[in-house]
Amino acid sequence: MRPEHLDRLYAVSRPALHPAGWAVVAATRPDFASDAYVGQLWQVPLDGSAPPRRLTRGFRDTAPCVSPDGRLIGFLRAAGPGLPAQLALVEAGGGEPMVVTDQPLGVAEFCFSADSSRLYFTAPVPEPGRYGTPPVLDPAAEAPRHITTLSFQWNGRGYVGDQRLHVFTLTVPDVGGEPPVAPVGRAAAAGSEPARLVPLATQLTDGDADHSQPVAVPGGVVVAAARHPHHDLDLRVDLYRVGDGGGAPVQLTNTAEGLMLRCANPVPVGDDLFFTAWNIGPIGRDLAAVNQAVYRVALGGGEPERLTVPDDIGFESLVAAPGGDPDWPLLGVIGHRGEGLAVQVSREGAIRRLALPEGASALALAGLNGLVAAAVATPGSPGEVARLSGPGPALLTDFAGPLRTAETPVPPVELVATSPDGAQVHGWVFVPPGEGPHPVLLVMHGGPYFAWHPWFFDEAQVYAGAGYAVVMPNPRGSAEYGEAWGKVVKGSMGDRDSVDVLAFLEHALATVPGLDGARLGVMGGSYGGFLSAWLIAHDHRFKGAIVERAYLDPRSANGASDIGWLFGWGYNPADLAELDRQSPTLLVDQVKTPVLVLHSEQDLRCPLAHGLRYYTELKLAGVEAELLVFPGESHELTRSGRPWHRRQRFDAVLDWWARRL
Repeated sequence: MRPEHLDRLYAVSRPALHPAGWAVVAATRPDFASDAYVGQLWQVPLDGSAPPRRLTRGFRDTAPCVSPDGRLIGFLRAAGPGLPAQLALVEAGGGEPMVVTDQPLGVAEFCFSADSSRLYFTAPVPEPGRYGTPPVLDPAAEAPRHITTLSFQWNGRGYVGDQRLHVFTLTVPDVGGEPPVAPVGRAAAAGSEPARLVPLATQLTDGDADHSQPVAVPGGVVVAAARHPHHDLDLRVDLYRVGDGGGAPVQLTNTAEGLMLRCANPVPVGDDLFFTAWNIGPIGRDLAAVNQAVYRVALGGGEPERLTVPDDIGFESLVAAPGGDPDWPLLGVIGHRGEGLAVQVSREGAIRRLALPEGASALALAGLNGLVAAAVATPGSPGEVARLSGPGPALLTDFAGPLRTAETPVPPVELVATSPDGAQVHGWVFVPPGEGPHPVLLVMHGGPYFAWHPWFFDEAQVYAGAGYAVVMPNPRGSAEYGEAWGKVVKGSMGDRDSVDVLAFLEHALATVPGLDGARLGVMGGSYGGFLSAWLIAHDHRFKGAIVERAYLDPRSANGASDIGWLFGWGYNPADLAELDRQSPTLLVDQVKTPVLVLHSEQDLRCPLAHGLRYYTELKLAGVEAELLVFPGESHELTRSGRPWHRRQRFDAVLDWWARRL
């Protein structure tokens, strides 16, 4: 893959299943012409009787959901670059979509009521005079923000207290009816009642709390929210029931009693409500190396009961099973050693694995009327639709076809290395085609509670396509190998994790043909940027390094980073001397490796100031260093930044390695 092939990478949404036996998914991709992300809805027959076909032709149509009666498809439509997504409806048999909301900052999530007569959705409610709402002011002329909470901003979103997510409802309109027309000319001058161009939506919640993940229940909707007192001091999120008529939400879980939980993925089944949650410790802040377990609570509320053990198994999503077996009401995805496992879960927490097409890992599941479909990734594709039921597992789409016509993806080589203390370090190596030996890039993931996977990854493919062998280890601290593996780095980032990655690198050099141990580079983003900066301060074998959007100075993260107060609490030592020992910025006098620092202006997770100071300290210490800053981008540049910025980043990375290796 080359940087100019970015616009051929399709991401696929969770499938939505229709009672007639087909799935609808959103397939989106970066687009250079609009410098934005574009995509439409696709219909995919689950029996493979016909090829997938495009259902809509919007600029960016996402998040499809089929109404329970099968009559309508709801989805989110953004009409152009930079425009917020609004809720739209289209008849399942086809037709012109009808946009049914006009929220000033767009719609976040939605669901249908069980009888398909109502829609529930969440949307940010901006404070008057902010974010382009009346009175419209230049952002620099807005009133000052008065902040009294510990948590007040979020990467990619900005300030949160003046744009809280609230729940709305509206009656599903007749999508086949005559569209409204705005009066003009004589009708407007005569004082005609202005036409309502979208149905009237009623706001059901208020207050200083975000509400998310709506799921319909009889008489209303269940949402996840942090509505408890002093909610800014912890990470607790409870489930609440909101009635159609509004009023105070009814709390269904009280996670302050007993376990401190952070609830997500609510799934109503009969009189029970299943959900996933993290046990976030006695003061409700510890998300460091914690897996999600499945819980159950009565739909009327009560004490949550844990059904699965999170020590070694972490759930990434949960949905209702296709029906027919009340003892196995749930489907889920589990992350395990770089794979996404598709599983079914019983009412008591037993787990049985579902078969996937060969080489596929599950990203999201859906079930209906005995059918199960999945969004999956493979070594050759970042997103496809698969059938998991019926005649057997099978891939049903080929969204990666345009990419393969340009370049054949490089397959992963699985590897397990032994660290000096005997720990088994798992990961992958991507070896470019052609005669070696190839220069080698040691690439570290972020997190640290994250993991590399063998499925298609644009960065690995671009680097391998340019002739570099890519070494991607999952050292201690990584996710998907059990909580104990992940917790090793708490209080000591840079110690055993750096030993693990070097052991993996040395094992790859010794056992994988075609790798040139004399031409080594190291790079990573976020925690991976921290680890890159840490390595070059302690090991001088590398010819160059890229330190990207990195966590570079723990002491200054509080306040500057949106999660500085909680990340530091979970991962950094309390002792200030030990805290400073973990600061790569304070180790620049030990660095001899040339460094390229990459950062984004709007990064609130690892603030730009970290990158600027690190670069400046390197220059002052006489280290060869360069700095590249991307305007308008957040911490998510490499995943969801502007397509041209993503391409320019790849060009800069390849230019750097061409000069160094």
